[in-house]
Amino acid sequence: AALLGLSGCSGLYVNQPPAAKATEPAKPTISAEAQTALSAAQADVKNAKSRNILWTTSENALKAAEEAAAKGDSATVIKQSKLASDHVQKAMAQANYPTLKIGD
Repeated sequence: AALLGLSGCSGLYVNQPPAAKATEPAKPTISAEAQTALSAAQADVKNAKSRNILWTTSENALKAAEEAAAKGDSATVIKQSKLASDHVQKAMAQANYPTLKIGD
Protein backbone atom coordinates (compact mmCIF):
# COMPACT_ATOMS: atom_id res chain seq x y z
CA ALA A 1 0.00 0.00 0.00
CA ALA A 2 2.87 2.32 0.75
CA LEU A 3 4.30 1.73 -2.71
CA LEU A 4 1.03 2.62 -4.35
CA GLY A 5 0.87 5.83 -2.35
CA LEU A 6 4.35 6.86 -3.47
CA SER A 7 3.83 5.94 -7.08
CA GLY A 8 0.59 7.89 -7.09
CA CYS A 9 2.48 11.10 -6.23
CA SER A 10 5.05 10.70 -9.01
CA GLY A 11 2.61 11.80 -11.68
CA LEU A 12 1.46 14.86 -9.76
CA TYR A 13 3.60 17.29 -11.78
CA VAL A 14 3.19 15.69 -15.19
CA ASN A 15 0.41 17.99 -16.35
CA GLN A 16 1.95 21.16 -14.92
CA PRO A 17 3.13 23.77 -17.45
CA PRO A 18 6.89 24.27 -17.52
CA ALA A 19 8.14 27.10 -15.37
CA ALA A 20 8.30 30.36 -17.28
CA LYS A 21 11.83 31.21 -18.27
CA ALA A 22 13.08 34.42 -16.80
CA THR A 23 13.43 36.93 -19.56
CA GLU A 24 16.89 38.36 -19.84
CA PRO A 25 17.12 42.12 -19.78
CA ALA A 26 17.97 43.63 -23.15
CA LYS A 27 21.67 44.10 -23.68
CA PRO A 28 22.75 47.71 -23.83
CA THR A 29 23.77 48.78 -27.30
CA ILE A 30 26.50 51.11 -28.45
CA SER A 31 26.62 53.48 -31.39
CA ALA A 32 27.89 52.40 -34.81
CA GLU A 33 30.92 54.65 -34.37
CA ALA A 34 31.72 53.00 -31.04
CA GLN A 35 31.30 49.53 -32.54
CA THR A 36 33.64 50.44 -35.42
CA ALA A 37 36.26 51.80 -33.02
CA LEU A 38 35.99 48.72 -30.80
CA SER A 39 36.34 46.33 -33.75
CA ALA A 40 39.40 48.23 -34.99
CA ALA A 41 40.99 48.18 -31.53
CA GLN A 42 40.33 44.45 -31.17
CA ALA A 43 41.99 43.82 -34.53
CA ASP A 44 44.95 46.06 -33.66
CA VAL A 45 45.50 44.37 -30.31
CA LYS A 46 45.23 40.92 -31.88
CA ASN A 47 47.83 41.92 -34.50
CA ALA A 48 50.20 43.31 -31.87
CA LYS A 49 49.78 40.23 -29.71
CA SER A 50 50.61 37.96 -32.66
CA ARG A 51 53.83 39.95 -33.20
CA ASN A 52 54.71 39.87 -29.48
CA ILE A 53 54.78 43.67 -29.25
CA LEU A 54 51.59 44.26 -27.27
CA TRP A 55 51.89 46.91 -24.58
CA THR A 56 49.94 46.29 -21.40
CA THR A 57 48.40 49.76 -21.75
CA SER A 58 46.86 48.70 -25.06
CA GLU A 59 45.47 45.54 -23.54
CA ASN A 60 44.08 47.40 -20.51
CA ALA A 61 42.44 50.04 -22.70
CA LEU A 62 40.80 47.33 -24.83
CA LYS A 63 39.45 45.61 -21.71
CA ALA A 64 38.04 48.93 -20.50
CA ALA A 65 36.44 49.49 -23.92
CA GLU A 66 34.87 46.03 -23.90
CA GLU A 67 33.52 46.55 -20.37
CA ALA A 68 32.07 49.91 -21.42
CA ALA A 69 30.46 48.26 -24.45
CA ALA A 70 28.77 45.74 -22.17
CA LYS A 71 27.32 48.69 -20.23
CA GLY A 72 26.28 50.57 -23.37
CA ASP A 73 28.68 53.49 -22.78
CA SER A 74 29.57 54.53 -26.33
CA ALA A 75 31.70 57.54 -25.34
CA THR A 76 33.99 55.43 -23.15
CA VAL A 77 34.15 52.70 -25.80
CA ILE A 78 35.36 55.22 -28.38
CA LYS A 79 37.87 56.83 -25.99
CA GLN A 80 39.37 53.55 -24.77
CA SER A 81 39.36 51.94 -28.23
CA LYS A 82 41.24 54.89 -29.69
CA LEU A 83 43.73 54.73 -26.82
CA ALA A 84 44.29 51.00 -27.40
CA SER A 85 44.80 51.50 -31.15
CA ASP A 86 47.11 54.48 -30.54
CA HIS A 87 49.29 52.48 -28.18
CA VAL A 88 49.43 49.59 -30.64
CA GLN A 89 50.62 51.98 -33.35
CA LYS A 90 53.31 53.29 -30.99
CA ALA A 91 54.36 49.75 -30.09
CA MET A 92 54.69 48.93 -33.81
CA ALA A 93 56.80 52.04 -34.35
CA GLN A 94 58.97 51.10 -31.39
CA ALA A 95 59.48 47.62 -32.81
CA ASN A 96 61.01 49.25 -35.89
CA TYR A 97 63.59 51.19 -33.89
CA PRO A 98 67.17 50.10 -34.63
CA THR A 99 68.66 47.68 -32.14
CA LEU A 100 71.35 49.16 -29.97
CA LYS A 101 74.48 47.12 -29.74
CA ILE A 102 76.56 47.60 -26.64
CA GLY A 103 80.09 46.27 -26.48
CA ASP A 104 81.74 44.14 -29.14
